[in-house]
Amino acid sequence: MNFMKIYKKTINKYLTAILFTSVLATACEKRLDVFPYQSISDSKALLSEGDVNVTLIGAYDGAQAATVYGGDIMVLNELIGNGDNINFTGTFAGLSDAYKAQMNANNSNAAGTWTAAYSTINRINNVLSALDKVTSSPAKKASVEGEALFLRGSLYFELVKLFAKPVGEGDYAANLGVPLVLTPTGNVTEADYKARATVKAVYDQVILDLNRAETLLPSSNGIYATKWSAAAQLSRVHLMLKNYTEAGAAANRVIAGSGKSLANDIDKNWFTFIKNGGTTPGEYLFSMKVTAQDGTNALNTYFGRTISTISGSAGRSDCKIKAAHFTQYETGDKRKDYFVLSGGNYYTMKHLDRFGDVPVIRLSEMYLTRAEANVRGGTSVGASALSDVNAIRTRAGLTALSTVTLADVLKERKLELAFEGQALPDAKRLQTAVGTLAWNSPRLILPIPQREMDVNKKLVQNEGY
Repeated sequence: MNFMKIYKKTINKYLTAILFTSVLATACEKRLDVFPYQSISDSKALLSEGDVNVTLIGAYDGAQAATVYGGDIMVLNELIGNGDNINFTGTFAGLSDAYKAQMNANNSNAAGTWTAAYSTINRINNVLSALDKVTSSPAKKASVEGEALFLRGSLYFELVKLFAKPVGEGDYAANLGVPLVLTPTGNVTEADYKARATVKAVYDQVILDLNRAETLLPSSNGIYATKWSAAAQLSRVHLMLKNYTEAGAAANRVIAGSGKSLANDIDKNWFTFIKNGGTTPGEYLFSMKVTAQDGTNALNTYFGRTISTISGSAGRSDCKIKAAHFTQYETGDKRKDYFVLSGGNYYTMKHLDRFGDVPVIRLSEMYLTRAEANVRGGTSVGASALSDVNAIRTRAGLTALSTVTLADVLKERKLELAFEGQALPDAKRLQTAVGTLAWNSPRLILPIPQREMDVNKKLVQNEGY
């Protein structure tokens, strides 16, 4: 079962009640909106639990889009300014400019992510506005609300990281974040054009959404969000905010309560279809399902390559891994061997599987977040930092450390999560240079799409665009 298949089977039934529209449609060009809205007539709003359910599936489908959690968000966070580790040879101008940190206000990838994220947020807001229609059981109502809040909080988190100044650069209570839209939008009026909320206001909303989502969501929920998905996302949010106690506590809740464990074999975290028969890797806390019938794995599209000896591999071969990247690994590190040489270039094996699930959050990250929080706080919440770091190291085939420092934790984090979308966020929060650019360079922030600026005069463009 996957999001699109369910969505397609049910959408026709509710077509008269739910009309999905796109600002990209030619007929709408004269009325281009600041956000891509899902238009719902006041007289034909969500009228039943079935309407709410199908709209929630539509929200998952929106999040699954290639421009969002289908992989583009992770690709952008890996490519922007990352010339030290990646040689990007692709022909897509939007990604090429991101890689060179020379974007302009018409960058197609920035616009695509903004558009898809806000379209999905509007679907989510429609779900949240009709929770009273979910009457089959209190548990079902709680799950629907929790899933919607998880998705909304997650998307605003991604947007504020990409389109706003990072926390630590100036006053985040004054710096401009992204527009906060928390209610459904149907027929657009001038009142629907929102100014950019502050970075702090966006983060406050993200935390509010994810905290409530964690309390509402079930412990298991098939391929959909669970309370552990929400707690894991909260750990990321608090880490970005340098709220280390909260970040460590959230990570510890996941490790202690999710029932998941680190895979003994690194290979089990990848190759969903090539080697694992389509089964979602057990270490994944939240991911996007991709099958031969539906979905796109953009990480595979750009980081993957067709390897003749690996049946099922695919990709454009755009992201070649530079030799300099390998100097960061110790001798014997299995992660150093998790690359393939083809055509004279190295490629990460993480994203070779055309139908591999797109990982959003993995359990190993929680171990490293808990370790970082404990090192910084001089605490041992859940386990010692040394124990957590050694769990990651021994899985990678390395000898255990006898002592651990913050530098040790950050090194393991960099190598364990390489090419999974954490490069740019970590550089910004740790205030480390990105190539030749300072961590707070305006060139590392995406532009507000020009078409949004043209329509909504309340928006203020980011510096340099």
